[in-house]
Amino acid sequence: REAHCDLAGRRTGRMLRGATYTAAARIAPVQYGSLNQTRRPATCTRRRVGRTPAANICPNGDDADEQEGTDTDRAAAKQRMRVSSAVPTTRRELMSVAVSVAAAAVTPFPPSSSAAFASTAELTPTLAELTPAVSPARALTDLELGTVDLFERSSRSVVNVVDLTVLSGQAMKSGTVVPEGNGTGVVWDADGHLVTNWHVIAGILSTVPKGRRVEEVAKVTMQGSNGTTRTFSATLVGAERSKDLAVLKVNAPPEYVWPVNIGRSSDVRVGQAVFAIGNPFGFDHTLTTGVVSGLNRTIKSQAGSLISGGIQTDAAINPGNSGGALLDSSGRLVGINTAIFTNTGASTGVGFAIPVDLVKRVVPQLIEFGSVTLPSLNITVADPNVGKQLGVKSQGVLVQTVAVGSAAAVAGLLPTRRRLGGIVAGDLVMAADGRRVTGEGDLVAAVEAHQVGEMIELMVRRGEGGDEKDVQELKFIVKLEASKEAK
Repeated sequence: REAHCDLAGRRTGRMLRGATYTAAARIAPVQYGSLNQTRRPATCTRRRVGRTPAANICPNGDDADEQEGTDTDRAAAKQRMRVSSAVPTTRRELMSVAVSVAAAAVTPFPPSSSAAFASTAELTPTLAELTPAVSPARALTDLELGTVDLFERSSRSVVNVVDLTVLSGQAMKSGTVVPEGNGTGVVWDADGHLVTNWHVIAGILSTVPKGRRVEEVAKVTMQGSNGTTRTFSATLVGAERSKDLAVLKVNAPPEYVWPVNIGRSSDVRVGQAVFAIGNPFGFDHTLTTGVVSGLNRTIKSQAGSLISGGIQTDAAINPGNSGGALLDSSGRLVGINTAIFTNTGASTGVGFAIPVDLVKRVVPQLIEFGSVTLPSLNITVADPNVGKQLGVKSQGVLVQTVAVGSAAAVAGLLPTRRRLGGIVAGDLVMAADGRRVTGEGDLVAAVEAHQVGEMIELMVRRGEGGDEKDVQELKFIVKLEASKEAK
């Protein structure tokens, strides 16, 4: 027999002849048939074979034969013995159970189980149920509607300009042209004239001898009234390198020619909203927005000349935006985007546009004459560091040279010159037309506000760098004339 004892040493089993049972340390709840039992851990084992008394192996050392159990204990012991007899203990029994479990896994559900599975499948959500509902779009604000309307009205007035440069003699013989430059242009009038930056087509212009006319300088992609785009050949009408402006012409159907509305840059104020439309990095008709962050900036062109009255904006202007439109909130052209201030080549929030008031003075001359005659004093100004070395203390523009025979020379302006005692500073221009002059850009702006043949008033200080008692303040009236370089 095998007697099971608990920790208190009470007998929990009875003698069974010829039977051997092994007590498990702990068995989790299992289901055997219809009986769900939890086997209690056995704590000791007592074995007897035949009529020979077995040794007591209970942990407390008491003799299991001397401990009497109640009828209730005996009945519970019988039940546990029946359960323990169903627990697989040998390797063969364990293998048999594993095979039975595997067979049950691939056995189809009985009808009752299939119905339960079907009812469970019916509870599984569908794809439509899992897809979130789309929130209704809110109405656009008045500001957004205004921006959308501005773009839709103005975008067709902005075109993509691609400079065509012949790369080799073989390409020239075969008549092949390769796009090299990429920029933007603005439709100026209904005759098909386009305005862009000089540097956008500088590649092909650098290959053309001066005075020679070229049939084609660029390919221009334009958008029609129905939204379709077409590419046309563009010829050069005229260019002014010093102002970074050029005029092209295309022969396009009227539905592709949408002249821009022209405004006045003199009306622009710092803080007002502006919109730039162009083709940055080749992405056509891209709109960026910002504000006017500065006025009367002096822009240095790629030719090295100064462009006065520049409009500064934080609207993103990137490579490809050159020659594009800078518009006010009414969709009027106030500037031609031309340059950015950056160390990386990408927009840093400081962009510049040529003021449209200057464009309006240059473009008509390019269309009519193919060149521009700009008013000039025909003088050159010295670098500010030169003035410091010569002892110039007052603020203004130091005259370095005066063209021989020019109106400025006739009026009496003196340049910086060499004498026996050393270099003598020339006249220092301090004001022009009553406006203070602190740099070359201020003087250029004052001059370009006039036409050739008009008079300009200059206030100068003479004798800077020498004895203070010799310094004189003088006023000159100078007639503006065409630049000597342009003649």
